[in-house]
Amino acid sequence: MEEQVDRLVNKTWERFQLIPDSERLLIAVSGIPGSGKTTLAAIVARKLESLHAQQSPGVTNGAPLATFVPMDGYHLSRKQLDALPDPVTAHARRGAAFTFDGESFLALVKKLREPLCPKMTTLYAPSFDHAVKDPVADDIAIAPSMRIIVFEGNYLSLNKSPWKDAAKLMNELWFVEVDFDVARKRLVRRHLKAGIAKNEEEARKRADENDLVNGREIVDGRLDVQEIIVSREDGTWVPEEQGVCEVNDGN
Repeated sequence: MEEQVDRLVNKTWERFQLIPDSERLLIAVSGIPGSGKTTLAAIVARKLESLHAQQSPGVTNGAPLATFVPMDGYHLSRKQLDALPDPVTAHARRGAAFTFDGESFLALVKKLREPLCPKMTTLYAPSFDHAVKDPVADDIAIAPSMRIIVFEGNYLSLNKSPWKDAAKLMNELWFVEVDFDVARKRLVRRHLKAGIAKNEEEARKRADENDLVNGREIVDGRLDVQEIIVSREDGTWVPEEQGVCEVNDGN
């Protein structure tokens, strides 16, 4: 994984040097549940920020340049799911594309695409509170100094509106490719650890009947991307090993 990450960081840094000071560099990292996209996106953003500090000592004044924005906060709340035509299915399939507020995400991306100017204010994205299992509005600050934004989410390269409309506004789309069996093992471990499932049988059922169903849509409906990163079953893709908080896809 380290070699892939270093290549992506160096490539992104080089590209960033070429854009005008009034623009942001937007990267969207997608993949099926359990692919390791959160781990990759968080590490890339962290390494870019570290590189920024090294390349510009004494110039940054503590103002961050790169940040990581996960899509968890764009899950529909449980109250919103209750209001859908089939709330039972909506809750059971939470994590599917139709259970996300893609329009709000598109609105954020459009704002981030506006030219930076001295009067620009901080923008905010929602986060997700896994304890209460609902989004938290305006919880992730995106300051004007943050000019490299690494987004992460299942549907960021999905060829379906509004996701494809947001994808058109990105500088690059990256896709984390993983074998479905590997993803399934990771998801079972994740569901058990997070308490989403009471036992392995329930965890496997959740993975097979929801996560990997969504995964098939993600793979089959994927747009062309600039980078494909292969995620393998080894310790380097374990979030805890990389100091990354694991994401539970809103469940």
